[in-house]
Amino acid sequence: MSPAEPLHTVLRSATREVVIGHDTRFTLIGERINPTGRRIFQQQLRDGDLSAIERDVKAQVEGGADVLDINMGVPLTDEPELLAKAIQMVQELTDLPICIDSSVVEALEAGLSVYQGRALVNSITAEDDRMAAILPLVKKYDAAIIALPNDHDEIPMEADKRVELTGKIVRVATQEYGIAQADIVIDPLAMPIGADTATSLVTFEVMRRIRDDFGVNMTCGASNVSFGMPGRHTLNGTWLPMAMTSGLTSAIMDARTPQVVEAVKAADLFLGHDDWGMAWITAHRAKQEAERA
Repeated sequence: MSPAEPLHTVLRSATREVVIGHDTRFTLIGERINPTGRRIFQQQLRDGDLSAIERDVKAQVEGGADVLDINMGVPLTDEPELLAKAIQMVQELTDLPICIDSSVVEALEAGLSVYQGRALVNSITAEDDRMAAILPLVKKYDAAIIALPNDHDEIPMEADKRVELTGKIVRVATQEYGIAQADIVIDPLAMPIGADTATSLVTFEVMRRIRDDFGVNMTCGASNVSFGMPGRHTLNGTWLPMAMTSGLTSAIMDARTPQVVEAVKAADLFLGHDDWGMAWITAHRAKQEAERA
């Protein structure tokens, strides 16, 4: 059952706190510090050159990211060592909290061990072995966790199955590992609209049901929805506010796209998460100043 009070997922760096919640501003998790699909960046990392990370951090922070996702999944490298180095470097560059993103348990532990704060871990599925491998780490380091409602089978296309697997994740994490429900962030699985134009309707239904049944916070890889389609910024900038009204409270996205970021900030205003529109007005004034400079 959904709790009476809104659940707050609290993330921290050494000096800053970010709260993900249904009654707070939408949380932008900057996705760019990720070598997937970036051949030159991958080779730089293999060569021990981490300079591109500095540029990516700067661009995501300037774009309005609240949290930074860090993924160092590069073939032919020591991922635990590389991820730990990247996290230490990013902590010197910014005070934004970090989402530690890896499918390798040893890399997650290496990252968590050097992180100064309260991290978000990306991610687990409803598979028993993944939960058994990663949830003890989440508990040990007092982190929060992103969880995807899919299991050993294919990604479920039916809303009922995703909601059922969400229930399993919440039950196992809270009852077997003592993780607070507020620290479980569900990814309702945003699928590319180009493959099936009905897929977003299912995802929006899943979001509403997860919000109503469990009250947990949610995130997703927002860029997935427009994959393979033209006009991606317009699609992403339209989809995110629709998802926000369905219960999405954060997204892993590229903060370098003002069109998408501004759509999210506008939705915050209309959803009552920006008191007196002060964040909107402040951002508008800052933009005007930058244009005049």
